[in-house]
Amino acid sequence: MPIAAPKKKRSLLPLLTVLFLFSYGLMTFLIVEQGSAIQSQSNLIKVLLVDSTELWAAKGKAISDQQVAQADAKTRAHTPSTQAQAPSSQTPSTQTPSTQAAPQHHSQSRAGKIAKPDTQLPPVPASDLVDRRRALSTI
Repeated sequence: MPIAAPKKKRSLLPLLTVLFLFSYGLMTFLIVEQGSAIQSQSNLIKVLLVDSTELWAAKGKAISDQQVAQADAKTRAHTPSTQAQAPSSQTPSTQTPSTQAAPQHHSQSRAGKIAKPDTQLPPVPASDLVDRRRALSTI
């Protein structure tokens, strides 16, 4: 009778080792790529912050220049003409003081704004109410 040679069991250990090393390589690559993506986003945020600051400064300067121009136009419109009228013949109703002109402009800028409605809480449903008969009381 021939003696049967024992069959070699194929081990999955070499294959699992290769897959393990390959997965660690992919994970390392992913970490490096995420780090570079995060760094580029950080740099972009810094650049946009500088641009935003410059834009707000330019807008603020433009608004202040516009307000100065409006104030100059108002003072030119309210100054009396020396050839048309004598200074003694002016009446208080012909000139508007600057203190009265500013609140009108301020009220015009708030005219389109809507006040926040009062928030109301919804009623508590009956299912949320505690039934005292079934409440557990411990001593």
